[in-house]
Amino acid sequence: MNTQDMNKRVRLIMHLRKMGITDMSVLGAMEKVPREKFVPESVRHQAWDDIALPIGRGQTISQPFVVAAMTAALKLSDRDKVLEIGTGCGYQTAILSKLCRRVYTIERHKPLLKDAEKRFEELKLRNITAIAADGMQGWPKINNVDQAPFDKIIVTAAARGEAPKKLLDQVREGGMMVIPVGENGNQVLRSYKKEADGSFSTKDLMDVRFVPLLPDIASDVDAA
Repeated sequence: MNTQDMNKRVRLIMHLRKMGITDMSVLGAMEKVPREKFVPESVRHQAWDDIALPIGRGQTISQPFVVAAMTAALKLSDRDKVLEIGTGCGYQTAILSKLCRRVYTIERHKPLLKDAEKRFEELKLRNITAIAADGMQGWPKINNVDQAPFDKIIVTAAARGEAPKKLLDQVREGGMMVIPVGENGNQVLRSYKKEADGSFSTKDLMDVRFVPLLPDIASDVDAA
């Protein structure tokens, strides 16, 4: 990384602190993960700006402040097993991988997933398992092995109504899910904490803008 990019990285971390991100472990992860490796060459000069950027197939890499806020809201520990719905370019996944024991991540766009896995390999992120699947169904049983329940779940696309029941079912007792909910233009980031009786306490965190959470694996021509 050249001096100019280093300065941009430092400025972004300082900006996030001014915006209210106080979790030093989250800030540390944001500083370590090279965001420029997760964006297309055409917008790489903006990689350390606090803005969302296009990554292809109608998807975006989230604004760093939103990534930091969602990550901080999860209250991660290095013992947590985390499910991420919406791998995208893999940037949020990489941040999570620095803060928890294991990340299981689902992406519906196979080309995005393939590129993300290449980045994980390049960055030697060994605690990530990624698959192409319908994220609204949660993590599937694979080879008769069930990874659910998860300590934390993060969803990087917006549910139109309530959070999908199949995702809530995969939150362990005492665990948490963070997910945007609402229609386009009227979305809020909401946390769901699973109580001992199986019910959920919820908290609205902030207004956000995400692409919609959609079912099924996308076709090869979908939003190409």
